[in-house]
Amino acid sequence: MNSPWETIVSVLKEEREIKFDAGMTDDELDGCEREFGFQFPEDLRAFLKVALPVSERFPNWRNGDREDLKSWLQLPVEGIVFDVQDNGFWLPEWGERPSDPDAAGNLVRQLVNAAPKLVPVYAHRMIPDRPTTAGNPVFSVHQTDIIYFGCDLRDYFLHEFFSGTETGLWPISDTIRPIEFWDLERFATRWDDEPYFYDGTRKTLR
Repeated sequence: MNSPWETIVSVLKEEREIKFDAGMTDDELDGCEREFGFQFPEDLRAFLKVALPVSERFPNWRNGDREDLKSWLQLPVEGIVFDVQDNGFWLPEWGERPSDPDAAGNLVRQLVNAAPKLVPVYAHRMIPDRPTTAGNPVFSVHQTDIIYFGCDLRDYFLHEFFSGTETGLWPISDTIRPIEFWDLERFATRWDDEPYFYDGTRKTLR
């Protein structure tokens, strides 16, 4: 019987025509973690060990351009700094905002760099690397426009790539694990909005 990740890979390959290479080894995954300074959460690691997606917009951790991958990993921090410096974004918990835009950007850069790193899964869909256990939500990230796109990695793949008839593969949780710094309640409060899920529904934090 196929594992859940083998089932996902099969559907992505056969019905969505996504290309895959052989799954990554533990040594390869460990090497990526050392190279890029993050940890694959358990569920993303398990998926990549089954098969490595190499189609456009998927990060190719084995043979992808290393500078491109580094830039991809920096998109969340650069996007937030941009909104701080150019669009007036600021959270009260960060204290008094420096009057100099560069100083404000540098302060926020330090805060984001200390937070769980967001690891790209597909395009601007990203999963936090902490905690390293399975079950972290997947975010859609564009600057400070951040929404949930999956309660966890499996839920994300179902929402992004599967039709409604396939969602019975797993029960979908109606709660979301809170993540240090990336608590979307905080970002939503700044924009006077709700931390909505991608389809407009609202989930409960665990």
